[in-house]
Amino acid sequence: MAQHNAFYAQSGGVTAVINASACGVIEACRQAPDQIGKVYAGHNGIIGALTEDLIDVTQESDESIAALRYTPGGAFGSCRYKLKDIDTHRAQYERLIEVFKAHDIRYFFYNGGGDSADTCLKVSQLSEKLGYPLTAIHVPKTVDNDLPITDNSPGFGSVAKYIATSTLEASLDIASMCATSTKVFVLEVMGRHAGWIAAAGGLAGEAEGEPPHMIIFPEIPFNRKAAMARVEESVKQYGYCVIVVSEGARYEDGTFLADAGNTDAFGHRQLGGVAPTLAGMIKQDLGYKYHWAVADYLQRAARHLASKTDVEQAYAVGREAVTLALAGKNAMMPAIRRLSQAPYQWDVISAPLSQVANQEKFMPRDFISENGFAITQTCRDYLSPLIQGEDFPPFENGLPKVAKLKLAKAERKLPIFTL
Repeated sequence: MAQHNAFYAQSGGVTAVINASACGVIEACRQAPDQIGKVYAGHNGIIGALTEDLIDVTQESDESIAALRYTPGGAFGSCRYKLKDIDTHRAQYERLIEVFKAHDIRYFFYNGGGDSADTCLKVSQLSEKLGYPLTAIHVPKTVDNDLPITDNSPGFGSVAKYIATSTLEASLDIASMCATSTKVFVLEVMGRHAGWIAAAGGLAGEAEGEPPHMIIFPEIPFNRKAAMARVEESVKQYGYCVIVVSEGARYEDGTFLADAGNTDAFGHRQLGGVAPTLAGMIKQDLGYKYHWAVADYLQRAARHLASKTDVEQAYAVGREAVTLALAGKNAMMPAIRRLSQAPYQWDVISAPLSQVANQEKFMPRDFISENGFAITQTCRDYLSPLIQGEDFPPFENGLPKVAKLKLAKAERKLPIFTL
């Protein structure tokens, strides 16, 4: 088999372990020198391919690439940019082919969530539509845990561990002060349509009365009267109330509690602070003193508290993506399969992108309690293995060490292209 070059890029919101997948892809490529020559990374995702803004990963040392495994963020820059339909925006796809030809790129690895899977699927169709031999593999990643087929999404386990830990620790704080001070604490977590991250907060407590006392899921329509009754009941019974709320909490008619009125690059509604919105309701209806917090970027950047399971799975899907590509598979995604619950065992299988792109996996109803405010034992059994194990990064001068890459740019060979 002739040697050709590979392209890797990151897309969408980053995770604490997306760079572990990058590490897996790059190390696997380096171990196949007869088939893969250089590895290029797109600076800021697919935009790097369109604008020929390529990072020559070949110039990075093995030590620097290995350090990606414990570095959060997106080492090569990510983006929120969705390719349009090939028939109406042919110029974009022809530009991709020009860039790939100019740099002899025949392998395309795109690391992202559902929208990124759609981009990867469209790129995979270039071979047939424009007559260029290209193998495109999607590398799964999303803190939202909403990709279909795969048992869980790399990136989620670490967020789940962070949120469960934060819920536990904040609960001890408010329990200490509730007699004379704050009665209610609200933690807002990510999750636009699916409540997986909010559900993870439920791992903080197991026995009756242990916080969180209420979880608000996007899958369960928000009822203000029922929610306030639950808050009041918790304060009267336990002295305080801890709430974990998903940013995508919504009313029966589908309106978000915290709709900011804007949309992002993918056309999704921008959400603007459900925690203060909910806290305001509590103050207005019940008069309780409250505190609220928004986990925001902290939850997806907390590599210091990453789940060992998550790190290992993120790395594994990166390596498997290369295995699939070298086997001639196209428009596929490595997916995690749960083999057993106790002991927890898993492996990696392949899933067709046609069944992944633009699909969302929501919380099953049997994962949510009958009253809609807690997780069930079934959910707890599913979540628990995903947060197991610690994989601490090395520390230096009291802070985590991170990869420091050269990020050397490849020489441009084509005219400038305007998006």
